[in-house]
Amino acid sequence: MDKLDTLRQHLATITDLEAAVALLGWDQHTYMPRGGLEARVRQITTLQGLIHERLASAELHELLGDLETRAHALDPQDARLLVVTRRDVDQARRLPTELVTRKSEATGRALDSWMVNRPRGDFAAWRPHLEEVFAIVKDEAEALGYAEEPYDALLDRYEPGMGTRQLRAVFNELREGLVPFRQQVLEVAHRVDDQVLCQHFDGQKQWELGMRMLREMGFDFAHGRQDRSPHPFTTSFGLPDVRITTRIHEDDFRAGLFGTLHEGGHGLYEQNFHPAYDRSTLAQGSSLGIHESQSRLWENLVGRSRPFWDRWFGDVKELFPDQLKGVAFQSFFAAINRVRPSLIRVEADELSYNLHIFVRFELELRLLSGELAVADLPEAWDALMESTLGVRPPSPVDGCMQDMHWADASVGYFPTYALGNLYGVQIFNRAKREMPDLDESIASGRMLPLKHWLTERIYRPARSVDPGELLRQVTGEALSPQPWLAYVREKYSELYGLD
Repeated sequence: MDKLDTLRQHLATITDLEAAVALLGWDQHTYMPRGGLEARVRQITTLQGLIHERLASAELHELLGDLETRAHALDPQDARLLVVTRRDVDQARRLPTELVTRKSEATGRALDSWMVNRPRGDFAAWRPHLEEVFAIVKDEAEALGYAEEPYDALLDRYEPGMGTRQLRAVFNELREGLVPFRQQVLEVAHRVDDQVLCQHFDGQKQWELGMRMLREMGFDFAHGRQDRSPHPFTTSFGLPDVRITTRIHEDDFRAGLFGTLHEGGHGLYEQNFHPAYDRSTLAQGSSLGIHESQSRLWENLVGRSRPFWDRWFGDVKELFPDQLKGVAFQSFFAAINRVRPSLIRVEADELSYNLHIFVRFELELRLLSGELAVADLPEAWDALMESTLGVRPPSPVDGCMQDMHWADASVGYFPTYALGNLYGVQIFNRAKREMPDLDESIASGRMLPLKHWLTERIYRPARSVDPGELLRQVTGEALSPQPWLAYVREKYSELYGLD
């Protein structure tokens, strides 16, 4: 067998094992009975150990080295396969198997504890699990190595090529433009009333509406499905099977709707990688920031836009005639885009969302450096939320326990949400330049042209192009907060009647 074919077979086995882990994790969050926890933790830990052993094996390391000596003679995509596989192999070889299995066991129990204790706000019960997770994350950063500070090692796993120094510079520029404009909007926030959205909206009808929207976006239900979970997420068992989840609040119409659109964006990305990349290291997003650009694009740039609601407002009024009786389009559209200080990240308006990320980024840095102890996290969270967003959580339910990502050791992940907002606007601006009738298309219910455009430029390349290069290829621009700032200034100045 040719050595390149041997490599592909190695990678296919690894990705099949990863798909099995994803399937077990999806079941744990959706349908698994609580009594199955210990067995599930063992199962996932066993598979994670096998994945790590194969990825870090001397056999794969040597095979890759042989192929790299003739990379210049390979097809460009095969050469790229070597590059991304080398990155994964080198990272795996720096991590002891014991650390990998310890992390798997700890996160399995931390996630279960989070699901049980979050509804009752019992941080004390969750705290030992979170302490163990952060201890492991610190060990992981040291094992991986870093140029300047431990956070570099963790951030690089989600956003290759992005260092903490560069991220701080991007966030500082974003903060400088965002904070004063948001304050200007908040001063006239009374001009928009969103109480119409805070009535009783039947959960099943909300579910049906979300499913219709997913179909119109182009989500393929022959190769995917949506379920409910305590925290919305997307997972994939390979190109033929992509799962998304949402959560629905019957007293707030926005939560389930925008959760569905957000995860639908992730799902479209996962379903439309180039078919040739299936069962290989190329069948992943270019980065988590690029992945989040697609969820935020569909959630906000499409889902909170006037053309989208030109299409859907009539349907919503038919589904909820009593709740929306006498409600004019402009009032509904303004309510959908109401800006207000908010406790919950996934339900935040566009102007507040990035501030939620700044809070988590700062806390992660302090937890990782040892400046902040996990035991002191609730108070530190509450104080930072108050100074940054102007709200103080009444309990950990709406505070430091609201996200599941720390429970699964995704430290370094949160910044990719804000990066995704920036990437998304730059990508969407380009789409609108190349499709001048895009607004009219969305307003008439034709979202497939946008989905096809994104498929060719963002989805199919998958991991074959690094995020910075992909952005330059698609938009001709480097990453910058300025297009996003221009977008929100224009939108919210018009919505709130600002000069």
